[in-house]
Amino acid sequence: MGTMLILVLVLALAGCVPIPEDEATEVITVWAHAGRESERRTLEAQVRAFEKANPGLAVDVTFIPEGSYNGQVQAAALAGRLPDLLELDGPYLAAYAWRGWLAPLDEHLPDTLKDDLLPSLLEQGQWRGQWYGMGMFDSGLGLWADRHALKAVEARIPDGPADAWTLEELQEILARLASSSSGGPVLDLKLNYGTEWFTYAFSPLLQSAGAGVMGEDDEPQARSHLDAPASVQVLETVQGWFQAGWVDPNLDDAAFTSGRVPLAWGGHWNAPAYRDALGEDLILLPLPRAGDRLVSGQGSWQWALSSRARHPEQAAKLLAFLLETEQVLKMSRANGAVPATLTAIAASEDYGPEGALRLFAEQLRDGYTRPRPRTPAYPVVTDAFARAFRDIRHGAPVADTLEAAARRIDREVEANHGYPDN
Repeated sequence: MGTMLILVLVLALAGCVPIPEDEATEVITVWAHAGRESERRTLEAQVRAFEKANPGLAVDVTFIPEGSYNGQVQAAALAGRLPDLLELDGPYLAAYAWRGWLAPLDEHLPDTLKDDLLPSLLEQGQWRGQWYGMGMFDSGLGLWADRHALKAVEARIPDGPADAWTLEELQEILARLASSSSGGPVLDLKLNYGTEWFTYAFSPLLQSAGAGVMGEDDEPQARSHLDAPASVQVLETVQGWFQAGWVDPNLDDAAFTSGRVPLAWGGHWNAPAYRDALGEDLILLPLPRAGDRLVSGQGSWQWALSSRARHPEQAAKLLAFLLETEQVLKMSRANGAVPATLTAIAASEDYGPEGALRLFAEQLRDGYTRPRPRTPAYPVVTDAFARAFRDIRHGAPVADTLEAAARRIDREVEANHGYPDN
């Protein structure tokens, strides 16, 4: 879709056709990504409940396709037409905040609202010491397994994130599984997923090894991180899995559910289909650790307040409503994601103390997850990492490939003078 067409669509969505307002009604404009139908229905019901509880306030929600979402936000921002409240994918928060498109939430929401939030959400929602993003849910990343297959090769079953397999232990288990299946594929890495998956799913291995994709605010470069010896060693190990023939290409997205492989790198969204396919044989395990401590992935869609909001206090009131325990649980049931608050997790059938998916909540709560790089350069970062991973998959020299990706990221940072405060 061309830039001009996106701009035209955005102007239509964000103000060229005025929303009727009478003296007794203030209209909060909201943009949300058009996720699954159950999410849309839930959000629509929630805003209607908010309106009922707050006479004099109305909420106008526009759902935008996920594929064009970022482009439409950029076009609207350049035209000065952002809504009061908008969703954004967590890793893009720094880019939006640096450009001045977002208003800090600290000015509009009480600190007490933070007390019940998952630490992972607080971390993902902050940039340079200010709070910009608030999610109703977070994501879970782990290793799905067929209990029967692991038992057949006498593989140890980890008790939790503190007991995760080492990368070397996983490699030995893969070899045993492959041997028991006449050398065929035994692992699904979701190679059929899009670009963002590779950064989300595999950069935690580099962080676990003590490296990562790039440094923090005081060291915002990729060199010596993405191309560090520890990063090279980890991805050479992963490359070996491809060379050994252990990874299913998963072109039909059914490698695990069809029983072709007994292990699958995946997230909370896989749970319904995997439960249907494996029943009681399905188990959820932490990712392997490449260093002394497991690191897993985090981050999902978050709400943010536009710096151009016409009704910031009313929009903040809607945010506070969406973070109430009942509303958080409704959204979690609709999309299957990890509830945003500790109170909601405790009341959740899936993520509570006895829930089948409690590992995901435990990882997020207890500091086993790390956000993807919080930098305005993130769009380039994730593209560079995904391209490097794909090249490594196909046999490219790991050290040279990571060095080239690091140089590309650093050129972007340098071109923007390190993203100084505006």
